[in-house]
Amino acid sequence: MDNDSRSPENYVAVSRLLSKVLRHEPEMVGIRLDRQGWVSVDELIRAIERTARKAGASKRLRTLPAITRDVILAVVATNDKQRFSLSPDGLRIRAAQGHSIGVDLGYAAKEPPAVLYHGTAWSNWTHIAVEGLTAQTRHAVHLSTDADTATRVGTRHGPPLVLVVDAAQMHADGYAFTRSDNGVWLTLVVPAAYLSKWTPDKRGPSS
Repeated sequence: MDNDSRSPENYVAVSRLLSKVLRHEPEMVGIRLDRQGWVSVDELIRAIERTARKAGASKRLRTLPAITRDVILAVVATNDKQRFSLSPDGLRIRAAQGHSIGVDLGYAAKEPPAVLYHGTAWSNWTHIAVEGLTAQTRHAVHLSTDADTATRVGTRHGPPLVLVVDAAQMHADGYAFTRSDNGVWLTLVVPAAYLSKWTPDKRGPSS
């Protein structure tokens, strides 16, 4: 492992690994998450180090910086999207949302803002217009409180499409919403009837 652990590049490398392990593949380093997605920070560190030392370990693991509690805490604190949460005693860590594995994050149902936004690629619109937004491989549909954030998310997938979600009407119709530790709103599905396309020039929805 690389000992220059405090460079921004190494923080990004650690963050990407934590996202993969804590959201999708805990078995990659031989750990098990509890029902709510938590794992001991110390156990996680030992598991990563042990896996990186194994014969045939991937380059991604072999070139990681030295993983310490301070590095983990710095990654959590500096992550621009606040992807990770620490337990109140600081002994456990989990991904705030975005899981493709079965976890119960335990977030309480909340009344959402009247309008929420979702960023995706324009190439998805034909399907979404019929089927709505579904969680697909993730645990829930992710929604933003502002169009700018949704635009940045959509840009990752190609020319961005920002959709306006009539969250007030969904909530009135009985759909449940929760909010993750990092402020992302989550729901299981958004039917097409509650969606419209956002137009930047009007700063509001359109059909």
